[in-house]
Amino acid sequence: MPTRRVVTGRSREPRARFAEELRLLRTARGESLRQLGERLGWDWSLFGKMEKGETLGGPEVVQALDTYYGTPGLLLALWELAVSDKSQFLEGYRRYMALEADATSLWHFAVSVLPGLLQTEGYARELLVAGGLKGEELDQQVEARMGRRDLLEGDSAPPFRSVLSEAVLRTPLHDVAEWRTQLQHLVEMFERPDVTLHVLPFSAGPYGLDSTALMFLRLPDGRTVAYTENAYRGELIEESNSVDWLQRGYDQARDLALSPAESRKFVLRMLEEVPCDPSI
Repeated sequence: MPTRRVVTGRSREPRARFAEELRLLRTARGESLRQLGERLGWDWSLFGKMEKGETLGGPEVVQALDTYYGTPGLLLALWELAVSDKSQFLEGYRRYMALEADATSLWHFAVSVLPGLLQTEGYARELLVAGGLKGEELDQQVEARMGRRDLLEGDSAPPFRSVLSEAVLRTPLHDVAEWRTQLQHLVEMFERPDVTLHVLPFSAGPYGLDSTALMFLRLPDGRTVAYTENAYRGELIEESNSVDWLQRGYDQARDLALSPAESRKFVLRMLEEVPCDPSI
């Protein structure tokens, strides 16, 4: 098959195409970033970051730009493509992310940190900084992680279950206010009809997954795959015997965990222990 001819000469990478379109529309009007910010009521530096591809912005600012430029729906459509583009994730996660997006149900075990689907922006940022990310790469990965949470939104959201080791909840953020926000977010997640959360307390004793962060995905074809992760790498496991072995370990941990109702009370108690004033 012959190579498809590039007609416009513009980028075919969704994030770069979105940034490029923003620059073209602004420069066609002969406006500076500062002038654009003044006319729309947003900090002009946000538009600068969007045009550099450092951030995608939110749907509200993109809709405002569509209205301002007279391009109804165009920029929002490009923004949606950029947000859903799996290439924004680090290479090792891309195949896993593609499978996660199609999963009919998900279940997870957290050994030391909260799963990305339950993280607030402040939690994700501090965690990624601790992992060595900074600058543009940090902003991109935080934004990508926040985009993942959309998987649990809407009527078509797949069922999600997570067993959280108590160690996860005993490892607070340095920023007390952000830690309180994260715990409050967890409490709210208990109310979601398709989200089931358990806390595995220290008092449960040893269990088989005490060093393994783990996610299972049930795929549309009926297969189940597993993804294990540590601080340095992640591994997608598709071989059925290995998945079954991990599933037995997960079932053991879930059986030892508190019920969802007791788990919610556990998180509420921890929330009560967090000072309301970060200076305290």
